[in-house]
This record gives sequence, C-alpha cells and structure tokens, in this order.
Amino acid sequence: MSAEFCDLNHPKRPQNGHNKETMCLAIPGKVEEILTEGDLRIGRVNFGGIVKRVCLDYVPEVQVGDYTIVHVGFALSKIDEETALKTLEDFRAMGMLDEELASEKEAFARAAAAPQSLCPDGSCSTEKH
Repeated sequence: MSAEFCDLNHPKRPQNGHNKETMCLAIPGKVEEILTEGDLRIGRVNFGGIVKRVCLDYVPEVQVGDYTIVHVGFALSKIDEETALKTLEDFRAMGMLDEELASEKEAFARAAAAPQSLCPDGSCSTEKH
C-alpha cells in the first residue's frame, strides 16, 4: 500500500518500532438499518458493538439483519451469521478489532503514543540488512 491512510479511521504506522506497512481488514458486521442518502444505499452496521455507517451499493441483496463483509466503509459481500460471529471473535481475541474500528480521534491518539522515529522512512536506521 502506498497511501498514507488505508481510510480516515485507520492511519498507517510502524508496528513494534519497525517501519512496516499495515494491512486493513475486511470485517463482518450486522446490518441494523438501511437508509437512502441521495442515490446511495447506506447502512448502519454493527461490528460487535461498534456501529458505523457503511455504503451498501455493491451488495443490493443485503437486507436488515444480514451480515456483510466491510472494507474501508464499503460492504463487499453477504456472509452467514456463524462465519461472521466466529470472525469477529477471532479478530477481537487477536486485538485487531478495536484497532481496526477505532474512531479517527482514537487512532491518532494511539499513533501519537507509539514510539516515534527521527526518520520514519528508515533511512537513518542503524540496523544491518
């Protein structure tokens, strides 16, 4: 990934003091409500207790009560409830769910608290490659 942000709520940052790229996840969520805003189908989607607005235009078959896989604010496909709940449980156990679904404010606060480097591109690293 070459963009500075995967999306507005998930800034990329070095992991464990190393200058590595992060990966954004596609996360399952349950559609609680569907609205129309202009020409867009927008859903209120619950990700294990965290509710976000999601564009549902790519999955016209999804209805209230269905589970969908969401990546950077767009629903990509419909998924069965058992798989969705297991995936949410696994992501939460790995500590990935809260980070992935953090608000912009939470994500920037976490990034600010992470160890900082004088040269984030790694050009002044003393490690031997």
